[in-house]
Amino acid sequence: MKTANQWNIVCTVDDLVPESGIAVWTPDGPVAIFYIPYRLPALFAISHTDPFSGTNVLARGITGDLKGEPVVASPLYKQHFSLVTGQCLENEDVKVKTYRVLLDGNAVRLEIRTASFEAVAA
Repeated sequence: MKTANQWNIVCTVDDLVPESGIAVWTPDGPVAIFYIPYRLPALFAISHTDPFSGTNVLARGITGDLKGEPVVASPLYKQHFSLVTGQCLENEDVKVKTYRVLLDGNAVRLEIRTASFEAVAA
């Protein structure tokens, strides 16, 4: 099995809300895209699923900065997740998946790893 990277268009710049997140559906499941215009990079993407509750709510969390680290606070139990690494700041054993994201003209693209299968000669 080989893996490949695929850059999917998930939304446009017009869909983004400054200092907030939006949820998008991808082949990898729900992803939260955050737009923090005063930071470089300004776009961040993490799993939309809160690992403590199992619900898709992280895009609705409050963004902020803890000791220079851009974070989102889960709207349910208030844990903070790094927008750079996905690490939960209150529990070192918990981490959400992060994604590479970029702006391509007006399109926001998200990198999704896909698996492809090779036929094996018998």
